[in-house]
Amino acid sequence: MFTKVLIANRGEIAMRIIRTCSRLGIKTVAVYSEADRDAPHTKAATEAYLIGESRVSESYLNIERIIETAKKANADAIHPGYGLLSENSRFAERCKQENIVFIGPAPDIIAKMGSKIEARKAMEAAGVPVVPGVSESLGDIEAACRTARQIGYPVMLKASAGGGGIGMQLVQNEEALRKAYEGNKKRAADFFGDGSMYIEKVIEHARHIEVQLLADQHGHTIHLFERDCSVQRRHQKVIEEAPSPFLDDKLRMKIGQTAVKAAKAIGYTNAGTIEFLVDPNQNFYFLEMNTRLQVEHPVTEEITGLDLVEHQLRISAGHTLTFSQQDIKRNGHAIEVRIYAEDPKTFYPSPGTITAFSLPKGVRHECAVAKDSTVTPFYDPMIAKMIVKGQTRAEAIEKLETALRDYRIEGIKTNLPLLIQAAASKAFKEGDVTTDFLKQHL
Repeated sequence: MFTKVLIANRGEIAMRIIRTCSRLGIKTVAVYSEADRDAPHTKAATEAYLIGESRVSESYLNIERIIETAKKANADAIHPGYGLLSENSRFAERCKQENIVFIGPAPDIIAKMGSKIEARKAMEAAGVPVVPGVSESLGDIEAACRTARQIGYPVMLKASAGGGGIGMQLVQNEEALRKAYEGNKKRAADFFGDGSMYIEKVIEHARHIEVQLLADQHGHTIHLFERDCSVQRRHQKVIEEAPSPFLDDKLRMKIGQTAVKAAKAIGYTNAGTIEFLVDPNQNFYFLEMNTRLQVEHPVTEEITGLDLVEHQLRISAGHTLTFSQQDIKRNGHAIEVRIYAEDPKTFYPSPGTITAFSLPKGVRHECAVAKDSTVTPFYDPMIAKMIVKGQTRAEAIEKLETALRDYRIEGIKTNLPLLIQAAASKAFKEGDVTTDFLKQHL
């Protein structure tokens, strides 16, 4: 096992990784920007290093500065967390060149699955159903219009290198497509350095179901069941739960086996997630693969009793999985909500200083803020996660409603009012949750 791990991230995920490393006796190295000088993760780690200015491009995305820091600290490995450099194949390759273990899959796998077009091709070759659309980059707006007419509106215009909802736009007709195309292409180029676009058919009233995978370096790949991530705003998840209230045991087994098949087909190792869209008739289609830990991984941990960060570390250190598919059992129901520093009506970020902060008791929290913490405009506005568990979904929802009402954050706007309204809604309680849930019910 590793003796020292550098965490190339910040916020609650850095705290999460530090917690597992500490339990395993692994020393940790935190990196921080000027804006994060007094951030909790800098104090929780064994040692901490300043890596740059507040802007993310000058700090947490500065590959060479992070590599230099890892060498200076004599770190054996780097854990990228999620977001930032976690799916950057160039970063993984630089780690490899410096003989520093990248806790994640190989650089070529990250590159292949990071391109949504290449990922579609790989899944088609593996016999995995994909959303109807094209598996080639669109040459120009006229090609986009021809493709959209062939598969039928509405369609989703998507960036090949996109993620987190950026470079993704729902269009209902050709006029809207013509208006959206150039703007989306430029946004994708600005955010990801790649303006390649493609089109997929919109699966209306779909469920967003993802399957958690673990794959070691010795040919063993298993799934840890599914998560339902259908409650979204701007194509970004807000509430996630496991298991899905929509899947029956037959479909659960089929979708899990398909995810394992997909991972094996590309030679995947470490923790990863295959995401699917499931239509009202229980047909499912490959959406994308995340070659990293997911924000919502705690709900899987809650129902399986496994520490996913620990298994990421063990797999990267060359260990064999000590359990098989048949050993994985589900226990209870877990729900996670993401707490964002944002206006609950407009979803615009709400930076500022937290003047009061108290957490409900009896539930799991993943956060890196407290009273007097400053939420800056430099980073993602998610400031915390709360996870509840019950023996049944109804029990978990009851705990969730109580905990949300007991949550107290003052000084900034948050999405707590939206989460309270969603959890209390009849549709959510009945499991009538699709990707258009907020629009349809709230």
